Amino acid sequence: MTDGADHFDHALLTVAHDGPHAFEAVVPPIVQTSLFTFSSYDEMAATYRGEKVRPTYTRGLNPTVRFFEEMLAKLEGTEDALGFASGMAAISATIISFVSPGDRVVCVRHVYPDTYRLFGTLLKRFGVETVFVDGTDLDAVAAALPGAKLFYLESPTSWVMETHDVPALAALARQHGVRTVIDNSWASPIFQQPAKLGVDLVLHSASKYLGGHSDVVAGVVAGPKALLAEIRAAAYPYLGGKLSPFDAWLLIRGMRTLPARMKMHEASALSVAARLKAHPAVEQVCHPGLGNKLPPGLSGTSGLFSFIFREGVNVRAFADSLRLFKLGVSWGGHESLVVPGEVVLAQAAKPNSAVDFAISPRSVRLHVGLEGADALWSDLEQAIDAATGKES
Repeated sequence: MTDGADHFDHALLTVAHDGPHAFEAVVPPIVQTSLFTFSSYDEMAATYRGEKVRPTYTRGLNPTVRFFEEMLAKLEGTEDALGFASGMAAISATIISFVSPGDRVVCVRHVYPDTYRLFGTLLKRFGVETVFVDGTDLDAVAAALPGAKLFYLESPTSWVMETHDVPALAALARQHGVRTVIDNSWASPIFQQPAKLGVDLVLHSASKYLGGHSDVVAGVVAGPKALLAEIRAAAYPYLGGKLSPFDAWLLIRGMRTLPARMKMHEASALSVAARLKAHPAVEQVCHPGLGNKLPPGLSGTSGLFSFIFREGVNVRAFADSLRLFKLGVSWGGHESLVVPGEVVLAQAAKPNSAVDFAISPRSVRLHVGLEGADALWSDLEQAIDAATGKES
């Protein structure tokens, strides 16, 4: 396994150099077509028999999409990758490909809310049971794994940013013959390569750091060719969540700057988190890199974290007083964003929701963008003053 510096250099080389491309272009072309024709009956028949692999229809294979998939696989250190129209399309197709009615899934707590809903509502309707466990408790995980079909991980986890010993969890799953899947959107391939830690399949909401410009919705799963072939056969053609050529091109563009962006997100977020931790209005900051030793395999931190205000702080006034930070979902782009925990809890309280969010109503999730740490801190500081009655 390479160390963090070696991988960072490898990532820079991977995203900066490729080709050659058609017409000696620096950027690969967008093959914006829905279908591809054949030169003869024999070529078409050989392709349909599986003797020849070539594009026939963009829902199945497209050169621009394939370029993105190969690029991501190189960054993750996997044999193959498969692009989707959204992160949830990638998650759903991956899970559905490996579970059947009567199966049991083990999942770490605090996962992405829509993933939680997928497990707690849709899969439950089809007879798939999900058991949620504390991923930091290896004994609890070991007790839950026997007989399970799939072990689903996030590290760090959503909102509370709980980190796990991914190599140890993957090893436990292997001992029990359980396939492992991890959402690696938070760390990106720059700061964590789960396949090298023993995880079978690696998922991304490519809308986040891989795209990096908040102009594309996409997902991807990476892993061994054999497992990707199962997804291609079991779910990929039928769910229809195909990544478009133009969105793939946007992702290729975004990934060119991924290593540099991740370094800036990391530095600015650490600076902002440290200042929040020292602020008297803040009770707790949930950031994996703030005074903590990072778990095995995690070589850096991203721009997403959360914090909890002390009692008496007016969260609504804080949110409405922000100028640089915008109120908005998602993360991973150039812009800085805020999501108040109160809003998420109100959504979770809707009828028929399966989600029980274990977060404080005084919590706030931040995504620290690329505007600069000092300017962002000034914005947060004046908004906190407004929320605590110190506004001049």
